[in-house]
Amino acid sequence: MYTRELHDVRPSPVENGVPLQGTWTRPFEEVDLLQVQRPYPFPLPRGLRDYRIKEWESFVIQDDRFLLSARLCNFKYYRSALVIMYNKESNERLDFRKIIPGGAWRLPRYLNNASVDSHSYGFFFRIHTWLDAGTISMELDIERTSKRPPFTALATFDVSAKKTTPMAVSLLFSEHRNMYTYKALAAVSGDLVSGGQHFHFDPLRTSGLFCDYKGFFPLRTRTSWVSGMGFDSQNRRFGFSLGESQAKEPYRNNENALWLDGALSPLPPVKITQNYADTGSEWIIQDMEGMVDLVFTPKESEGPAGRPLSARDEMNPLGLYNGLLVSSGGEEISLRNVWGSAEKLYLKV
Repeated sequence: MYTRELHDVRPSPVENGVPLQGTWTRPFEEVDLLQVQRPYPFPLPRGLRDYRIKEWESFVIQDDRFLLSARLCNFKYYRSALVIMYNKESNERLDFRKIIPGGAWRLPRYLNNASVDSHSYGFFFRIHTWLDAGTISMELDIERTSKRPPFTALATFDVSAKKTTPMAVSLLFSEHRNMYTYKALAAVSGDLVSGGQHFHFDPLRTSGLFCDYKGFFPLRTRTSWVSGMGFDSQNRRFGFSLGESQAKEPYRNNENALWLDGALSPLPPVKITQNYADTGSEWIIQDMEGMVDLVFTPKESEGPAGRPLSARDEMNPLGLYNGLLVSSGGEEISLRNVWGSAEKLYLKV
């Protein structure tokens, strides 16, 4: 059975100018990757080093009826916002994407009490991380256009220590370049208004995954993520988040995790296989330890989408997971038509 060392809480993923490598079950007090000394073999001024750090915050929320996915990204050369709302019963999908040149705002360096928002004509998106109070909240407000109805959502994650164990990792791309992520699966409460109808997120049946990323990602970044959540045969909340990236020593440390009834199980590295040319083909997600064996079948997807200001292609399908997950304690979780999302990203910026 795969095991991974879980380290004691540290104030930062960078110590004495050197990035750490490891997995923790508590967030860092502050994440400032500009503290890394000489991340590149040649000296760069602080401003150029800052432009090499890419960062984003994202969440996925779902209950029996809706799947809501959104993120705010700061790639320094430009910022972007993405919102996807899918109604499982009516098969209706709402997409909102926004690209803003420049990197005027920054994502918070700490999560104890901080917020970030993006707003423009007809659009407002705010994420408030308040881990000192055990909550993460988000607000979304998208006005009506000729192509989509108005949409408003308010949601709060219950990330108190008694309810869920988060995961924070620092992974190395090289000796002096790293990426950090914080992930937490939690019960979600809130409200959603779409097309003039009001819906309530019941925390007993609604789950959410929140992620915070920062890193000196490679100039050519290729990565895939898959995540899903639901309730098992004993009505216990579970969820998973798996990624395949260019980080070194993935067996020793990676960003893969399973949550079962609030308990965290670090998972081994996985191989995610998918026919990039066929957006409707199945994704195969497997490991070498027998703890991950999943098939993701896209049900609602778009083709590869290019982006201005950079070489960027991405896919964001929604769909169903079938297969098996095994917790650190050896408990098997059988997945049958569990809803979730996937992403394949190529970024050169």
